[in-house]
Amino acid sequence: MALATYQNTVTERFLRYVQIDTQSDPNSNTAPSSEKQKNLSRLLVEELKAMGINDAHLDDFGYVYATIPSNSPKAIPVICFCSHVDTSPDCSGAQVKPLIHHNYQGQTLILPDDTSQQIKLAEHPDLAFQFGNDIITASGTTLLGADNKAGLAEIMDAANYLMLHPEIKHGAIRILFTPDEEIGRGTANVDLEKLGANFGYTIDGETLGSLEDETFSADGVTIRITGVSQHPGFAKGRMESALKIAANLVAALPKETLSPETTEGMEGFIHPVEISGAVEEAQVSFIIRDFSVAGLQEHEATLKRILDEVIKGYPNSKATFEVQEQYRNMKEVLDQYPFVTEYALEAIQRSGIEAKQMSIRGGTDGSRLSFMGLPCPNIFAGEHAFHGKHEWVSVQDMEKAVETIVRLAQIWEEKTDV
Repeated sequence: MALATYQNTVTERFLRYVQIDTQSDPNSNTAPSSEKQKNLSRLLVEELKAMGINDAHLDDFGYVYATIPSNSPKAIPVICFCSHVDTSPDCSGAQVKPLIHHNYQGQTLILPDDTSQQIKLAEHPDLAFQFGNDIITASGTTLLGADNKAGLAEIMDAANYLMLHPEIKHGAIRILFTPDEEIGRGTANVDLEKLGANFGYTIDGETLGSLEDETFSADGVTIRITGVSQHPGFAKGRMESALKIAANLVAALPKETLSPETTEGMEGFIHPVEISGAVEEAQVSFIIRDFSVAGLQEHEATLKRILDEVIKGYPNSKATFEVQEQYRNMKEVLDQYPFVTEYALEAIQRSGIEAKQMSIRGGTDGSRLSFMGLPCPNIFAGEHAFHGKHEWVSVQDMEKAVETIVRLAQIWEEKTDV
């Protein structure tokens, strides 16, 4: 395989992509949530077509579809590689200025546009494995956008390699770039029939060599509180403020357990994400996370008990408790197709990397795609410290992700008998 001598394009692509603002908007009801996401998607279509991938196109909902045609006589299952174009609403993605810090040697990376933003080895332990590598950061006032433009660049470079090297045998490969993943709508309008893939891989993971085949299961809970409003000058013994009930509810949550700030590994949590309202009516929104549905139900029962106890102190007020299913642990699906994960682990190992099978304390497009009928684990993209100004990725990790994608396509061809 000629990968050892291939001149990767992943870095130049990445540097180009991150300078295009693609922040999604959770307050928008349009699809995609922000029209500016299509600016990058159009560029991706142009670059795919320039490679000779003639069916590349952008649909009205902001999805990019494309096909690398099969060059093998075998009847190989169609696989899909997927990444998302949007960046998180949590931090500005406008006017990103990417910087390459060459030959990292453990020093603190001081970001020049805000020197208070400093990426320190002690706070980013994965940097200990990057000595000698080239680290890309933003300049200190924005996120970088490695989540998930690293994945975009890696898929694009792998596609470029496969189109230039027809001697590498593979089946049909579908490319899917989605909008709005960061706000939970990445698969809302995907056309799986048009995609026509049997199995998929999101390229949206973190540490070099990681393969994630397990996610949180996720629910949302909305609690609506109806209090008793009175003129504050005449409220004694009458007013029951819905806002204060909401505040008491949040204050009554466990302090040492069941919160994002006190859990790790396989532990789940109850997390209040928004409070709104007034004296008469208020609403508290929660996200509930666990790796099992039974764990979700247990956490929801805990939250309901706390609510019931709080509301007892307000005899003339009432509250409703509504659970909304969000996504489920993709391992439930992937365990039915173990070879999908096994091939990815083998591709990582063939790329000269230690493979690490891991769980995600979160979700991906792959979670929803798996339950929609496209089993889809998550392969590393090399992105770190995402959603903030300290986000970083290494050039060498991105190049290894490209190699992993190429080798994975080759493995699917090899493992197919006829």
